[in-house]
Amino acid sequence: MFVAVRHIETRVVDAIVAAGFDDITLAQARVAARIGDEGSRLTELAAAAQVTKQTAGAMVDQLERAGYVERIPDPSDARAKLVQFAPRGREVLAVARRVEEEIRAEWEQHLGVRRLRELTDSLEKLREITDPWA
Repeated sequence: MFVAVRHIETRVVDAIVAAGFDDITLAQARVAARIGDEGSRLTELAAAAQVTKQTAGAMVDQLERAGYVERIPDPSDARAKLVQFAPRGREVLAVARRVEEEIRAEWEQHLGVRRLRELTDSLEKLREITDPWA
């Protein structure tokens, strides 16, 4: 699984860089990949990325300076901030999603529809016991 995950990460980051977003690193991308649709608190990003809050904060600061993310007030807690994608970040996200779909199609071609579905179902089932953020 590690080899497959690294392959996906490398393909996505390479495509992002090729699309002209050459100031984003793999470490930054790993944190950004955990931003929820409605935004995420820094503590959530740190936990999901399995890095310290300080490391996640530094990554978010860098992403914010580059225009990929922005901090907004958390509507559920006036004291907290949410990190969400800025327009430039949504452009990067679109590139990443396109590459993920290309990879899915390649895997389907290689494995076949049934085997890919079985793999997907099995990995989703494993999330129940391996992913505390599922």
